[in-house]
Order: sequence, then structure tokens, then C-alpha cells
Amino acid sequence: MEKVSYSKEYAKLSRELVYMQEWIKSKGLKLVVIFEGRDASGKGGVIKRILEPLNPRVCRVVALGVPTEREKTQWYFQRYVEHLPAAGEMVLFDRSWYNRAGVEKVMGFCTQVEYEEFLRSCPEFERMIIRSGIILIKYWFSVSDEVQELRFRERIDNPVKRWKFSPMDLVSREKWLEYSKAKDEMFAYTDTKQSPWFVVNGDNKRKARLNCIAHLLSMVPYEKTKYKKINLPPLPNDHEYLRPPVNYQTFVPEKY
Repeated sequence: MEKVSYSKEYAKLSRELVYMQEWIKSKGLKLVVIFEGRDASGKGGVIKRILEPLNPRVCRVVALGVPTEREKTQWYFQRYVEHLPAAGEMVLFDRSWYNRAGVEKVMGFCTQVEYEEFLRSCPEFERMIIRSGIILIKYWFSVSDEVQELRFRERIDNPVKRWKFSPMDLVSREKWLEYSKAKDEMFAYTDTKQSPWFVVNGDNKRKARLNCIAHLLSMVPYEKTKYKKINLPPLPNDHEYLRPPVNYQTFVPEKY
């Protein structure tokens, strides 16, 4: 997809994202969007483009790290529950409670009993979320092994992107088949009528971003915001106040 065409379409979708955000805020809606998928499948890029035109006080990202020793003793879903939205908020989960059905299962970070309990309880947990009034949307980003390899090599060779590559990425290549099996079993249990998975083809980043954002907009009924007319008041003109000299302040050097 040509960059010009992509930029034009993204600009249109950005405006619609703002309208959706304003509608969610004004109506007190609660939206949760989950982004899961293969490593280097484009999840981060889509999240970044959704966030770009939005108010960070309304839309925020949750990307939790490794659980602490205390969190490991909690009910599994507990540390995710505290990040669910209040009225008028959007929350984007960059990875989520589905870690248990993916990396934890494949890497042996959880027991078989814990894994099986997750598959049983996750659909009910999500039904509880939906019954509470939260709009829950789940995306799975798919990527071919050839494209994933190209993106991994780009990360390794590019100093700006090197931080994106982790030891776990190496393991994900070695355990490609195990991850495929885990994903298929996860879908069998959690791709429900009340909370379905939506699969995004991530081989083409630009198309994946546009397709995902357009689909997200279609999943949230909203109306275009009608803003009230605002008249800016004139600046006060107080000649009695004498401001200190400009050279009293330290300015950033103007290199550009």
C-alpha cells in the first residue's frame, strides 16, 4: 500500500476516532480493546496509531510486565481488573490475561492445572465484564513465519528498533508450532458468541492498521460530535504589571 494512500485513509480514520472518543466520554461508555497475537505481528503499531489523535485522559494503554511475587499469589485476573475503565474511558490492553493461554502455557510459566482453570474461567470472566456494561473487543494479529523473520532481522540490525527484540522472541521462533497449538486451543474455548475473536492479517502493516481501526469504529455505535461555538476572550492589558527581563530565564539552545 502506497504511503500517500495510507496517510490519506489514516487521516480520515483519525477524525472518526476522535468522534468515537468524544461520544464515549459524553455518554459515559466503557470500552476495552485487547490486542494479542504473534510477536512482530504489528500490535504495537496499531495501538500507537489509535492513541495518536486521542486524549490520553480518555484513552490509555495497559501493558503489564512480569507479575510480582505478591501478584502471583492473587486470583489470576485480579491485577487486570484494577485497570478496567470507568465511565467515559477507553483501555487498550497490549497483551492481557491471555498471557496464561499463550506464553505461560508454552514456556511452562504456569501449571497444567492453572492453564486448564484459565480456559474454564476466562469465558465466564469476560461475560461478567460485558454484563457490567463494558464493551469488550478482542483482536488477534496473525503474521506469516516469513514476514515475522524479516521483521525480527530488521529489529536486530536497526539500533533504533533493537530494544524491541527480546530473548523471548528467539524462543517464539523455536516454538512456532507450540504457539500455534496454544492459539488454536485458546480460540476453541474463548472465541464465544458473547466475546468473539477478530483476526487481523498483519503481513502488511499499513493495511492491518487501517483494517483494524476501521473495524473498531464499526463496533462502537457513535455519532459525530457537535461542538459548541467558542469565542476566545481578548487578552487582558494590564500596564501596571512589569514582567521581569527575558534574560532572567534559561532557554533551551536553538540548534534547529
